[in-house]
Amino acid sequence: MAKILVVDDEADLEILIKQKFRKKIRENLYEFVFAENGRSALEKLEEHTDIDLVLSDINMPEMDGLTLLNRLNEKHSLLKSVIVSAYGDMENIRTAMNRGAFDFVTKPVDFNDLELTIEKTLKHVNQLRETLKAIKENNILKMYVDETVLNFMDTREYESSIMKNETVEASVAFIDICSFTAISENEKPDDVVKLLNSYFDVMVKEIINQGGFVDKFIGDAIMAVFRGDYHLDRALDACIAVKNEIAKLPEVDDHVKFRPKVSIGVNSGELVSGNIGSVSLKRLDYTVIGDVVNTAQRLQSAGGPGQLIINEKSYHKVKESFKCQKVGEVRLKNKANPEVIYEVLE
Repeated sequence: MAKILVVDDEADLEILIKQKFRKKIRENLYEFVFAENGRSALEKLEEHTDIDLVLSDINMPEMDGLTLLNRLNEKHSLLKSVIVSAYGDMENIRTAMNRGAFDFVTKPVDFNDLELTIEKTLKHVNQLRETLKAIKENNILKMYVDETVLNFMDTREYESSIMKNETVEASVAFIDICSFTAISENEKPDDVVKLLNSYFDVMVKEIINQGGFVDKFIGDAIMAVFRGDYHLDRALDACIAVKNEIAKLPEVDDHVKFRPKVSIGVNSGELVSGNIGSVSLKRLDYTVIGDVVNTAQRLQSAGGPGQLIINEKSYHKVKESFKCQKVGEVRLKNKANPEVIYEVLE
């Protein structure tokens, strides 16, 4: 649902908007918040931190629309504004655009035109949010990013509106390349990195194919997260594909004989998702944490080369869809009781 702030001192406009957009309001596609001037609008933005779009008149008491545009650029740089005003001369249009307005609609309002303008502006806002989110999640903030984005990433608005801390249901996979230390200790650094990256490319492709994303690379291991519908099934499908594709790779036969194999642990449940790191160092990762994550890593450690390991809770969720084999009871680090684990075969 899109939330739209309408800023206008004419009470009739509120009535008209509620009438013209009643179908989308009823279907929970649009929610409108109203303010009578720029000062009130800024107060509404503090109260409603999830506003997506501002529709603003120019001529209003206490704070006009052009002044409001300046204030929005200072404190709410992600928000896009559309000016809706009877002052449709070129001077006002140019002034509004120079102060950051995304578009301009003249009064009396053509509501068909206004609806198209709202849809176009919301699409732009959503594309911007997705781009910024992708930048953060893939940890490439400082690569080829212009100063405007970097400044925005330091704002409270970015942290509160884009990277909200939340509790999510998801599955986590830890995929480790077994015995890779033997290569790293005996080959040239350039050869080690090139080989490791080639293995990671194979693994990442299968993770993405199942709608997962790489949360982080940890040495010679990958932590991947799967969210949304059937996240556990998709995580297991991805991990089986990773295991099979890695097994097809040729043996390294130089200073050390090495055939790549992976050990994998997968766990599913409730995670905390948020920005974790040091604010003072300006090093924050958008990641997931919690017991589910820790257990996934320990399940990986309990498995051997070529094994995909899950716990009993996950087994009961997927036993009708995947062929599994009971491994037995193991003691996992920091767990009071032993856990029964299973190997997912296919």
